[in-house]
Amino acid sequence: MRILIKDNYRDVSVEAASMVTTTLRQKPGAVLGLATGSTPLGLYEELVRIHRGEGLDFSDVTTFNLDEYLGLTGEHPQSYRSFMDENLFNHINIRKERTHVPDGSLPAGDAEEMCLEFEAAIRRTGGIDLQVLGIGGNGHIAFNEPGSSTSSRTRLVALDERTIKDNARFYSSEDEVPRFALSMGIGTILEAREILLLATGEQKAQAVAAAVEGPVTNQVPSSALQLHPRVTVILDEAAASLLQNASRYRFIQKAEKQVGVQLF
Repeated sequence: MRILIKDNYRDVSVEAASMVTTTLRQKPGAVLGLATGSTPLGLYEELVRIHRGEGLDFSDVTTFNLDEYLGLTGEHPQSYRSFMDENLFNHINIRKERTHVPDGSLPAGDAEEMCLEFEAAIRRTGGIDLQVLGIGGNGHIAFNEPGSSTSSRTRLVALDERTIKDNARFYSSEDEVPRFALSMGIGTILEAREILLLATGEQKAQAVAAAVEGPVTNQVPSSALQLHPRVTVILDEAAASLLQNASRYRFIQKAEKQVGVQLF
């Protein structure tokens, strides 16, 4: 696991955008796994800037989003489809038919079939080249809540009470937060060729420390990332504040900058 500690949210976003840009420059038809929430907003803003100012081309890119609330149509302002359209897709030259977000408008009884098709669509593209992740306060990735299996696939999940409380800030009341979601599984995430985890803010520090330096356990779903050979974690100082080996990570980061070589 490669750990990068940046001064602030802006620097985290710029570094993440640089990684995504490198992937797309090297492979114009890359498949990206994307996340929603406040953490990747800066990344998406920077990608839009690079597209407009430096000609970053998304015309052959395919994307798969991690999750979607059950019961929300793509037009609902709190849906993740709406989030992605407003913050990224509408501002770049990506083909909408190449952007995949789980369909939350389907009845719960149709969820299994939709999830199987979502997995099949990923396979048809040849798999995800770079998966972007955030992390929940309880250590979840996507909506894989504590207790999720490391072999789990895209499926219907019940949201943890901590997740519901954390997401209530996007709604007028906690009662309005959906209780179920469709989520890419940990097993699906771990099949990506490369993974990029972003975390900022003191409220994520405990989850980050457990994911990066704690044991691999299904009670901390993000700890499964330790099993993957190519994971980069980009943190701001606040999110890194509880890491026991922060000084070592900073030393390696400084050495990479000096020699111009990534020390994975």
